[in-house]
Amino acid sequence: MSSARIPVCGKPTWVQSMTDALLKIRALNAWYGESHILHGIDLDIRQGETVTLLGRNGAGKTTTLRAIMGILRRREGTINLAGKDLTVLPLHRVAQMGLGYVPEERGIFASLSVEENLTLPPKVAEGGMSVEEIYRLFPNLQERRNSQGTKLSGGEQQMLAIARVLRTGAKIILLDEPTEGLAPVIVQRIGDVLVALKQRGMTILLVEQNFRFARKVADRFYLMEDGRMVNSFAEHELDDHMNELHDVLGV
Repeated sequence: MSSARIPVCGKPTWVQSMTDALLKIRALNAWYGESHILHGIDLDIRQGETVTLLGRNGAGKTTTLRAIMGILRRREGTINLAGKDLTVLPLHRVAQMGLGYVPEERGIFASLSVEENLTLPPKVAEGGMSVEEIYRLFPNLQERRNSQGTKLSGGEQQMLAIARVLRTGAKIILLDEPTEGLAPVIVQRIGDVLVALKQRGMTILLVEQNFRFARKVADRFYLMEDGRMVNSFAEHELDDHMNELHDVLGV
């Protein structure tokens, strides 16, 4: 890793202040037990943006999402959502502030039907999608609305996990590896859904190993390595950073 990307002191030159950021993270450190995983993470997301965290396995991307949600409790720094610091709130209050989390393991209720899964989570704010709107966005779920979670394909489970969050009225959706292990046709469908959500003004923080998928849906990218943010760039700047992405990601 080039030392030029992480100065010994001060902030990297690519870190820019975003006074209009909906989610603003500063100097975030996090631990699993005694293992120090995140090292001074800075991250900003504006309202309506789709931002993707890129990095190899073990870079700290999922840990970043877990730290933002408060699932990982040993952390330092500030996580500011719409002017409120989430680090001082208990776990159940973080979701009520408008963060919707779709973990890699999806977390649907296997014994409940699709429609029961959709209607179970409480609303945290106005503006959440109705079941009818969700069915228009995910026609597969309407066809399987009476099927138990155990009867759904991996792609249908992923759609359901995303759909549940859309009903809650969350301000920001945190998506962890939504395309992993899915057939190309399902990956395309999820990409179409993310584009549609962005057009509706939804704010999305995406962790994704599939770089070609990510570049089609994201407005900006943060590049992580060894628990640190090493660069940040907009979608239109990707071509200028392909050598760096090749070195870090192997793309």
